[in-house]
Amino acid sequence: MDSFFSAADAALRTLFATPRSSTPSPAQGIVEAEMDAAQKRLSGALMRVNHVGEVCAQALYTAQAAVTSDPQLRAHLVAAAREETDHLAWTRERLDALGARPSLLNPLWFAGAFALGLVAAKVSDRASLGFVVETENQVSAHLHSHLQRLPEADVASRAVVARMKDDEERHAAQARASGALELPAPVRGAMRAAAKVMTSTAHYV
Repeated sequence: MDSFFSAADAALRTLFATPRSSTPSPAQGIVEAEMDAAQKRLSGALMRVNHVGEVCAQALYTAQAAVTSDPQLRAHLVAAAREETDHLAWTRERLDALGARPSLLNPLWFAGAFALGLVAAKVSDRASLGFVVETENQVSAHLHSHLQRLPEADVASRAVVARMKDDEERHAAQARASGALELPAPVRGAMRAAAKVMTSTAHYV
């Protein structure tokens, strides 16, 4: 029951509360650049996709922490979720600054990621960590592509994305060092396909 209430609390806070970061945003102190309407729309769409990624990260880590019986792994997952909360807050701040909105499908994205996290964690702790590695690798690749696509003038968003990319790569390395199982190629392919659907949809909705 404790795990159920913790998961419900995480879902409510992620989807309906204003996220609060424990670390100042990398965009703090950067003066908002003058951008035309098309540039602002692009930045807003890309940051919406990044915000969705952080919604999914909250769901993933919450589900995995609820299932594992390893206290050390649970503490690791909770710590990672705390860092992802910073990312959630930073991306939401950028959406607000750009006059953009979060994805209307965030409850769906959260539910899907939570279900996948439960399945991975039920298999084994090593499989759960393997899912973290693959997820973070894919997120890092998306963030890298966004650094190529964000308007050069949007220095604030670029600073946030660069910092997030570094953090996601560190999470993947930590999970790998903790004994993550390498996922089979078909599973990795399915995850990439699902991520493609999510990012393509969240860009607009």
